[in-house]
Amino acid sequence: MESQVRGGTRWKRFAVVMVPSVAATAAIGVALAQGALAASFSVSGQSFKVTTDQLVGEGFSQYGALDEGYTMDGKKAVHPVAVSSFRTATIKNLCQSVVTPNIPVLGNVSLILRAGQGAKPVEAQNLYIDVADLSADATFENIDIGVAAKDANKGPAMRKGETSNPYGFAQQADRAILTDVKQTAWATTAGTFKLSGLKMSLSTGVKECY
Repeated sequence: MESQVRGGTRWKRFAVVMVPSVAATAAIGVALAQGALAASFSVSGQSFKVTTDQLVGEGFSQYGALDEGYTMDGKKAVHPVAVSSFRTATIKNLCQSVVTPNIPVLGNVSLILRAGQGAKPVEAQNLYIDVADLSADATFENIDIGVAAKDANKGPAMRKGETSNPYGFAQQADRAILTDVKQTAWATTAGTFKLSGLKMSLSTGVKECY
């Protein structure tokens, strides 16, 4: 923790998952026993990478959960995630990439999506990101760490059908500002997701945002 001023807390480097390892392990165990899932759909066998220059989120919550899905050969899989949710968010210079491996004849194929590179940032409402790994510089305003997940009310509520341990670890803040973001995620959902200046490209080989 670098400084705490006027209700704001800053970390020079913010590394998710901020859920402590013991609490996360317990939450995952309960979630498995109860069939608790994060995303409301089965996730693919491919995680994806995201970078952004800055994400400013109003109404932030984060808690541990699970994403159920498949491996690339169709086997069932479960991924522990930190669900980061925002009531509203603006995102500058968004890059999202995913690599599909071993396509016959072509080999690896990379998809890269870019948006919000100009004066208009990407805008989202009721945004949920199921994060496996993240690093950034972060500032939180009026942050509460160690809240019971069921009592976290600054960010969006848990998604319908999402039954992560309501007594597990969570944290919340009035505002979160993340810069120089690099993250790997399994799923993203949003009520609205406005991608200004959207550009998408496909190419052979491994080409990722980072």
